[in-house]
Amino acid sequence: MPFLVLDLEMTGPEPDYNEIIQIGAVLFDDNWVERGQYLTNVYPENKDAFSSSSEKIHNLSLAELEDAPMIYDVLPEMEEWICTQLGLRVPKGQLDRTPYLRDLIICGQSVINDINFLKEAYRYEKQKWPYSRVLLDLHTLAYFTFRVLKANGRKVPDRLSLTAIASYFGFAREDGFHNALEDAVLTAKCLKEVFKLSEQLKIQP
Repeated sequence: MPFLVLDLEMTGPEPDYNEIIQIGAVLFDDNWVERGQYLTNVYPENKDAFSSSSEKIHNLSLAELEDAPMIYDVLPEMEEWICTQLGLRVPKGQLDRTPYLRDLIICGQSVINDINFLKEAYRYEKQKWPYSRVLLDLHTLAYFTFRVLKANGRKVPDRLSLTAIASYFGFAREDGFHNALEDAVLTAKCLKEVFKLSEQLKIQP
């Protein structure tokens, strides 16, 4: 199963009101070999939902999004990018890419929030959701892993934000703002470190 490590920036916290304004992703094959990176801004249809509090997080203004594509173009474009990067041959003119993407696992930090926004975008644009319902969440994996480590006397972070988890493994953002691709890359690095830790854990008989 291939893996798509995803991160979104939005105009606010509510999937049925706020909108996606940036998508960043890193694509991996079944063996976690990177196959490509994806980044696009998205122009929001509902300008009233653009909040100043969210702008302080992602540092994207409406003016900067003026020339960005709309979400109804971005969704199929990202599907096509994934298929191309994985070397999947989709017949020309076939719009339903479910047979090619239904095994793709979406990964991220608290990824259910990103998936909810992405699914709402598909629903609103009346496009078919093509991906698997299986997800891989860094937040959940880190919670379990750090709990085991703490029980064994190891020092662990006191929070489970992406910043805290990344810092624990020696990673950091380049600046204080959230960029969807940078956060997707950071999440992927942390996931790989969690996987390494899992290989070191031994169960006593």
